[in-house]
Amino acid sequence: MDAATGSPLLQRVVTMSKYLLREYYELCEGGVCEDLLTEEEKRMVRENNVLILSGIMQRAEAQNGNGRVYPRPILEREIENYKKIVKERRALGELDHPDDSVVNLKNASHMVTDVWWNGNDVMGKVQILNTPSGQVLKELVNAGVKLGISSRGLGSVHESQGKTIVEDDFQLICFDFVSEPSTMGAFMMTEGKNINLDKVFTKADRINRALNEVLRRKDK
Repeated sequence: MDAATGSPLLQRVVTMSKYLLREYYELCEGGVCEDLLTEEEKRMVRENNVLILSGIMQRAEAQNGNGRVYPRPILEREIENYKKIVKERRALGELDHPDDSVVNLKNASHMVTDVWWNGNDVMGKVQILNTPSGQVLKELVNAGVKLGISSRGLGSVHESQGKTIVEDDFQLICFDFVSEPSTMGAFMMTEGKNINLDKVFTKADRINRALNEVLRRKDK
């Protein structure tokens, strides 16, 4: 992967009717973009030994290394929905991708604390948690291990002019930390299980998504 451009790598798990879509991006050098942190966050890092990572988390309207494109309106909608989860401090993620679409609390390693747009790039800040998986992640960071942030979501795709376009049914679930595969073609593609969205999103999340969708259509 090109570290200068932040080109994503891909992992995909096939489900019965949708894909579990995963996109990979490298964070800033050492996992931290100092200029993205507020003075309070820098103080927390300095004085309280809090580890906050930052950088590009997703990208819209760009064909990735495997030909996949996320249309800006779809990703905008999902980031807007995700911001509510961030605000409620529920935006957890895991170290390495699990085999399913549910974020398992016992495996949580980090929490997304902020997310915003910079052009077509989705930027974010991630605080590493003091959990068993979080401790492993901290040690990896301290050892200088190359880190990547990878989105996890559900959706279907269609082919158009040699590109794989993510469709409107895409739903962003979370962001996980992963290592970069050593071989460009070494991506997971295994048969998955039927996914119950009731286990992925709470009732409040589904109501919020519906309201955001109504507002989005009204603004068109």
